Amino acid sequence: MSSPITSLDAVRRPIDQAQGLPNGHYTDPETIREENAAVLLGQWAGLAVAADVPEPGDAVPMTFLNIPLLLLRDRGGQVRVFQNICRHRGMILVEEPKKIEGAIRCPYHSWCYSTEGRLVSTPHVGGPGQNTHEGIKRSELGLIEVRSHIWRDVVFINVSGDAAPFEEVHADAIARWAEFDQPLFHGGADSRFVLPVACNWKLAVENYCESYHLPWVHPGLNSYSRLEDHYHIEVPGAYSGQGSLVYRQMKGEDGAAFPDFAGLSEKWNTAAEYISLFPNVLLGVHRDHAFAIVLVPEAADRTSEHVHFYYATPDTDPALRARNTTLWKMVFEEDIFVVEGMQRGRNSPGFDGGRFSPVMDGPTHLFHDWVAGKIQDYRRRAAQAAE
Repeated sequence: MSSPITSLDAVRRPIDQAQGLPNGHYTDPETIREENAAVLLGQWAGLAVAADVPEPGDAVPMTFLNIPLLLLRDRGGQVRVFQNICRHRGMILVEEPKKIEGAIRCPYHSWCYSTEGRLVSTPHVGGPGQNTHEGIKRSELGLIEVRSHIWRDVVFINVSGDAAPFEEVHADAIARWAEFDQPLFHGGADSRFVLPVACNWKLAVENYCESYHLPWVHPGLNSYSRLEDHYHIEVPGAYSGQGSLVYRQMKGEDGAAFPDFAGLSEKWNTAAEYISLFPNVLLGVHRDHAFAIVLVPEAADRTSEHVHFYYATPDTDPALRARNTTLWKMVFEEDIFVVEGMQRGRNSPGFDGGRFSPVMDGPTHLFHDWVAGKIQDYRRRAAQAAE
């Protein structure tokens, strides 16, 4: 049986006529390679959080779509992202998280770089005892810096370097949550965890941004934050998600709750919002805590969900904080069988991308439309460049 062919034009139709993304976007290496270039490398994608490098000199190596990167906080306190390679022979510079005490030294020939990325030392480059050579211009051979931006502590990167400024691309989200534009304090070791899931990263986005599945997948959550208490959040070309009208603060045995973020309007007394900031960052805000989830694509059918919790003050109660993390982890784990089941389903040759509920699936359709649109834009630019 041959696979049904779903064109990207079919994905971009109005929701009551649209099909979902074709199976190849979840299973086919060539299709995914093109999608990655258009959607992840060409846009502002989430890489990590600034809390991963809390102090000057902290450095963490990581990979993004097999690109070796180095997240670090330089001597001046600025978080930067560099390609984790020496400009001499392409050797990996940092293999494990570490504190850079002096310079970043290549273990191969000992070329050294400052935490700002400058090439500062090239021992014996001109022969034994000769540390300079007129053919090696240090000013032109600093580390390759990847364009980055931090919002809500998430480190976003634009690998291609040609996306519009982050503040322009996500002006609507920044304005929507302007009340939360205040210090965020990461809860620490008990406020982070990683969930490995056997699915394409897009399925985690699709599931997160809609509330349609609450009664069946999250019966405990739905018992007090019901499906009918939620509303859609839909901003074409930028993000989508859901909001709840019945958020209830967690209380300790003494009745105490986490401190609220300062100066919030009354709506946030009982409201909470959860958005998928396209392409791969999931965010949530409440009156007393927030979270960020960075979806790291590991393979076509594997994703790591890096989850981080934040508070309004640096000294929240440890026991209450641990309870909050445990509760959310349970909720997020309830979704795993769903996204993994959909991934397995994408191997079905009879599946044509599926359909959307015109009433309940608006946020998910919006994400599919965004992905399809970015791929079409990428193809148009490639065709123009080839002419």
